[in-house]
Amino acid sequence: MTVDTRQVDGVVVATMDDGKVNVLSGEVIDGIRSAVAVATESGRPLVIAGRDGCFSAGFDLAVMRGDRHLASALFADGAHLYREIIEAPVPIVVSCTGHALAGGALLLLSADYRVGRSGPYRVGLNEVSIGMALPGFAVAMATHRLDRRHLTAVTMFSEVVDPDRAVDLGFLDVTVDDPLPTACSFAASLAQLPGEAFAFTKRRIRRALTQELVALDRH
Repeated sequence: MTVDTRQVDGVVVATMDDGKVNVLSGEVIDGIRSAVAVATESGRPLVIAGRDGCFSAGFDLAVMRGDRHLASALFADGAHLYREIIEAPVPIVVSCTGHALAGGALLLLSADYRVGRSGPYRVGLNEVSIGMALPGFAVAMATHRLDRRHLTAVTMFSEVVDPDRAVDLGFLDVTVDDPLPTACSFAASLAQLPGEAFAFTKRRIRRALTQELVALDRH
């Protein structure tokens, strides 16, 4: 099992661990989408975590550089996952346990709050540097969630950064030595917020991004 989902102290925790770099395969995407559904149906916050040393290196390059129909399908599945996180009526917190690149960095941008591990790892949208153009949904998410002053460097120039810089840019909200307990504790505190008020406010805050993603999906 590459995504383990469990409930801890009133919080749903989904941990990605493929034993390697946690690529976003179809199986992993389905696992996270299932966790989002569980959290939504139960009205509980969700924490998405990676394995020790790596959050996610992004979409499975073996698929992305292979059959273009399979690659398109994987991209579409990923885009739907990000939208479901962005539109989820419950708080979604990320425990970034290490490297978060490309599609992994987009998971950070889709979440409501991001707790990163302190240490020597890299975060960023490195697609251009490996010969891939950023898809429209990635550009929309970056535009809405990152510091506009550095948007060109982060997207067109494929700048990848350390965790402290990732906080400045908007990929992360805070860094700590052990992110998972902090993420779970913060998610549990968010569970005390009135659910309807939270969901309504989140929907308003994310409306412009959601509308842009819906429009891109129609094309």
